Amino acid sequence: MKKALIPLFRPHEDERHLNINEHAEWESAFKKHHSQLFHINRIEDYRPFMKLAAAPFRHVVHDFFFLTNGSSKRSKGLDNYEFNKNAFFFVPANQITAHEYISEDATGYFCYFNQEIFNNKFSQKDSLNEFPFLTFSGYPLVHVEDADVVVAIINILERLLSEYGNKHISSNLFSSYLLALFFEIKRYAKADEKIKEDSSTRIAQQYKNLLIRNIYEKNRIADYASMLNVSVNHLNKCVKTSTNKSAQELLIEMMLMEAKALLKQTDLSVNEIAWKLRKEDPSDFAKFFKSKTGVTPTEYRKQE
Repeated sequence: MKKALIPLFRPHEDERHLNINEHAEWESAFKKHHSQLFHINRIEDYRPFMKLAAAPFRHVVHDFFFLTNGSSKRSKGLDNYEFNKNAFFFVPANQITAHEYISEDATGYFCYFNQEIFNNKFSQKDSLNEFPFLTFSGYPLVHVEDADVVVAIINILERLLSEYGNKHISSNLFSSYLLALFFEIKRYAKADEKIKEDSSTRIAQQYKNLLIRNIYEKNRIADYASMLNVSVNHLNKCVKTSTNKSAQELLIEMMLMEAKALLKQTDLSVNEIAWKLRKEDPSDFAKFFKSKTGVTPTEYRKQE
């Protein structure tokens, strides 16, 4: 299977996937401190440099937001989520995400970490499997309701921030603090209400995950129905029951997400994108794109 072409950013490329305005203060305050293994900063410190909404991307590391004030909207895969004070939002490595907005009064913490940080004698990366919010299809939001636990969480995050400010990246230390944080909030992690054990929601979620991984190779509903060992009609029924959308509507959403990312964050021509994504003539791709977005691919690429 070919690797999906939606942008896959490394930690040192935060100014691209976060749509960071070029600014000397950003360069001096944040970029020079970035590590391939771990990074943390206060949201209010980099919020003034962000340009939102940001186009979809994939990240090679796990990341999370924790808001202590304000609100934000972010996506994971094909699902959008709004969250506010005392909420975590997690995105595991290689999952598609986009950042729609973050309020001007938002405060809190942004953190990313490479799974390799847990490859040491004190911890194992497999221990992350205990936390549903870090899995590819897990529910990304964790709301912390206990004020005392919020204080404990902030203490851990502040300790991470302090240690990171010393510029000495110790995988043992950071992995220990991260595990303490994850165990602290695990009790509040809820199973995704959309991923219940009934067959309809399970098949719908499996279909979404297949779209994310196979959209460049397969663009017919029949292909996905075959992969799931169900009929096209049954797949449509399951998706409609779970999402109130048809299987075709989700496929189109996935195509548009990929197209927008490629237009905004790569140098591929419209002709190249048309062929890679839809295997069709550029004029047909342009008509498809405009019918769904109201603008041509070229016009979308030029938008700020």
